[in-house]
Amino acid sequence: MATTSDQAIQREELRARAVALRAAGRTRAQIKEALGLAGDWTINELLAGAVPAGSPLRANAKDDLRLRARELRARGWTYQEIEQELGVSRSSVSLWVRDLPRAGRLSWEEARRRTAEGVERYWEREREIRRAARQEISDAAAAAEVGRLTDREILIAGAVAYWCEGYKNKPRRESNHVTFINSDPGLIRLFLRFLEVAGVSRDRLCFRVHIHESADVEAAERFWLDLTGADPGQFRRTTLKRHNARTVRHNTGADYRGCLRIDVLKSMETYRRIEGWAAGVVRGSLLPAGEDGRPVPVPVVRRSGRSWRISISGGAPSPVK
Repeated sequence: MATTSDQAIQREELRARAVALRAAGRTRAQIKEALGLAGDWTINELLAGAVPAGSPLRANAKDDLRLRARELRARGWTYQEIEQELGVSRSSVSLWVRDLPRAGRLSWEEARRRTAEGVERYWEREREIRRAARQEISDAAAAAEVGRLTDREILIAGAVAYWCEGYKNKPRRESNHVTFINSDPGLIRLFLRFLEVAGVSRDRLCFRVHIHESADVEAAERFWLDLTGADPGQFRRTTLKRHNARTVRHNTGADYRGCLRIDVLKSMETYRRIEGWAAGVVRGSLLPAGEDGRPVPVPVVRRSGRSWRISISGGAPSPVK
């Protein structure tokens, strides 16, 4: 009577013959007849993984993914994590790793770490999607509503921008000097255009770069010089900010170019005009509008001696009846 080891040897020899016949181009029916096999189950088991001659397929088309999936499963990854990592279906993952023992219950620290990593992966993708959507709104819709500005609108916008970002007189310090500093190239262009509309010539301007000493100072100076189109002689010595190693700075990298300060020489009159324009914008925005959209004249009541007089839109005051 044949032993179990003898049967295994005979089976391997039979499989080798079947695989050789398959590689030679024989069909399953021909192999069954040559080996004297009766059922389909036996021939299917003997030819498992064998590929016919000339076939472009491999026995295991995803064997590299299968090995990777088994490695990840051995490290305790879940089916869902393996599926997302390898980009394959859940059924494929199950087929490849279901014979491996399940990982034990995750510790609280490991579960928290994996959750944080999953959230970070999600926001890496979602952040770009949302940024693109916001950029599309600002570029396509909102910017188109403004269109080209008239000189009057540039005066209004420039005066408001200066009143937000420029140097202003204080009760304890009255300088009446126009000084504007900002890091946004677009806002710098707007302010230069505003000064041009306001009648300030370019030769009355001087510039100074303010930047951290750890940044690329020369590149920043070239950037602002090209942006303004000014003469190099109008740029004063750059002001360097001392680096503090204990400070966590986010304004770093190739896009960091510091701030540009613009000073207007002999600018007392210009400053007074800017102050008046800014005040006019505030007052004009508070006036009620008529049916035609224009501000409604607001009556101003003044006392003259023992009587009261009223004037509208700067007209001659008349007695109040």
